[in-house]
Amino acid sequence: MKKGTLFCAALTMLASSLSQAKVDICVFDLLGKSGESYKLLEEWQLASKQWGTDVQLIAYQDEAKVDQDFKAGKCDGLFMTSMRARAYNKFAGSVDAIGGVPNNDIAQKAISYVLHPRNAKRLVTEIGKDKYEVAGIVQIGTAYIFVRDRAMNKLEHAKNKKFAILHYDLAQKIMVDRIEAVPVMSEISNFIRRFNQGEVDIVASPAYAFKPLEIYKGLGSKGAMIKFPVVNVTADLIIRPNKFPAKFAEQSRSWFVKQLPKTIANVKRMEAEIPAKYLMHLNKDDYKDYQSILRDGRIDLTNQGIYDPEMMRVLKRARCTVERTNFECSLGGE
Repeated sequence: MKKGTLFCAALTMLASSLSQAKVDICVFDLLGKSGESYKLLEEWQLASKQWGTDVQLIAYQDEAKVDQDFKAGKCDGLFMTSMRARAYNKFAGSVDAIGGVPNNDIAQKAISYVLHPRNAKRLVTEIGKDKYEVAGIVQIGTAYIFVRDRAMNKLEHAKNKKFAILHYDLAQKIMVDRIEAVPVMSEISNFIRRFNQGEVDIVASPAYAFKPLEIYKGLGSKGAMIKFPVVNVTADLIIRPNKFPAKFAEQSRSWFVKQLPKTIANVKRMEAEIPAKYLMHLNKDDYKDYQSILRDGRIDLTNQGIYDPEMMRVLKRARCTVERTNFECSLGGE
């Protein structure tokens, strides 16, 4: 290769490097850099170079701090649970509506729907002078109820029992109030610790936290995981679009959709690893009662403007496609 050609190639590479948008993303993962979510974001980080962006990931184990630093302008995007990210985009955040997504297969359909190009406009939100955009959604897993005493196997047994909930999620408080338990306001960084130390009797969590946060310590020899899907937990990647190339969010969302089969498989693997001795199933009547409570709560929260009504209709169609005989399929309201 001639010297002139080499020189031109070097200039091209330098220009390409200089033209890359340099951005910081604050990433929440309970397990920090060793967590599955953070590792997935590292793969996304590499892929984003193809979209003209030089991403630096900043790991956090404190979700509140992620939100705080993003609002302070210390990062150009954030990754955290949809329950908290719902404040930036209600449409995407409503995938986590209580009882709305009862299993991982429906979760895959729901997330794919949200991230489809047809919904691009719904994924952009203007709040005051700021604009935000959803650039990806990750499935964390279905949250089930963990109890320190398996004798609490009926709705009425939850009355006056202490239930750890995330203080910023109104949906959890409504659910706990309806079963007449006592809500104990917690952060995502300490709600499992409170369960393990006996400060609360009940907690809802996905399998993601079972081994690393040692939920089995709170279960002891008498506890159980009730196989009832309370809420589907996802995490959202929210960016300030003006800090990124024009088609970045679209390319990013497409990438996350392609990762869904692998992500869902990882969630199912973690659920399967929970020892069978901890599993407990509700009888048919109690199961339906729980579903009714969550349904009433969803409708109430939608009427209050917490959940997106279009997303509630989409999720109901998805549920009733899978289980056509479910009692709610013949009811209106969603």
